Amino acid sequence: MTSMSRARVARRIAAGAAYGGGGIGLVGAAAVGVVLAEVRMARTAVGNGSGGGRVPTADGRYGDGYGGAGEAPLRLTMLGDSTAAGQGVHRAAQTPGALLASGLAAVAERPVELTNVALPGAQSDDLDRQVALVLGTGAAVPDVCVIMIGANDVTRRMPPTRSVRHLSAAVRRLRTAGAEVVVGTCPDLGTIEPVRQPLRWLARRASRQLAAAQTIGTVEQGGRTVSLGDLLGPEFAANPRELFGPDNYHPSAEGYATAAMAVLPTVCAALGLWPAEEERPDVTRREGFLPVARAAAEAAAEAGTEVTAAMPTGPRGPWALLKRRRRHRVEPPAPEEAGSNAPQRGAGNCATGHDGPAATHPPLGGQASA
Repeated sequence: MTSMSRARVARRIAAGAAYGGGGIGLVGAAAVGVVLAEVRMARTAVGNGSGGGRVPTADGRYGDGYGGAGEAPLRLTMLGDSTAAGQGVHRAAQTPGALLASGLAAVAERPVELTNVALPGAQSDDLDRQVALVLGTGAAVPDVCVIMIGANDVTRRMPPTRSVRHLSAAVRRLRTAGAEVVVGTCPDLGTIEPVRQPLRWLARRASRQLAAAQTIGTVEQGGRTVSLGDLLGPEFAANPRELFGPDNYHPSAEGYATAAMAVLPTVCAALGLWPAEEERPDVTRREGFLPVARAAAEAAAEAGTEVTAAMPTGPRGPWALLKRRRRHRVEPPAPEEAGSNAPQRGAGNCATGHDGPAATHPPLGGQASA
């Protein structure tokens, strides 16, 4: 499917979400039925979303070595499904929330308080509950929220318009409350090892269509997106034993580090922590201003691509800035500093705090190895 075709499909899905439609499909119904049966068997084999998997609890404070005495920490909240929760790894320090919190602390040179309300197995309709947890506790509004959602929507056949509607509503509520929002869009289900060709191609197509529509819905509500699709694509397919976890479904510790490395620059940019020269489009990296649907389609096809709102409207609708940011290596906190004794989510223990600093950050503008 060409970029223009993906843009048209994404625009139809996003429009259906905005105006209450629900019948727009991702791919042909018969083909999707076969794909989903295959993916469901893969999910059953690894127990995804069954509630039996124990997820390390990484909530707490990172980077206490930074900042002056009494300086308030930045507040980072993770929402979404098992990918946001960090299912598939054993240590809190290996979860994407911990990696992002420690990396953000290193860039900001300021402590970061991490809260994670993501739920393994969640679909986009659970975001309403998760946002209520974030905003309804009386605690301070997060400085930035990171949402990773979408895979379960595809595998459980949630209509894409409904999926995008729930995500858009969550982004709108968080932005209205004053939080910056970064969405890691639907990962590429075509990389799951138990799914065979030609079903992998169909799963990839469905995933990318939803990811593009998620981007349109998010950007229109004032959030930013980062494509995770191809992080679970060429890089994961080339080295699945290293980048997938033992269940061959969820990312390994190295896989989560790869995803965090792509998301961290956008989180920092949303908070105004990235150098001003990095915010200008770089034509050598094929960055620039595009109609939001076209930017969404291009981002869905390339890992780590950011899309953020630009001009409010134009001849072809809203415009967005497409950025292909350089990735910066994110190292997990050392076991003695954070995560080594963190309780398991669901084990009935309270979350523990963490000390840092815990991430390395190469000179801004430098290329880090993936």
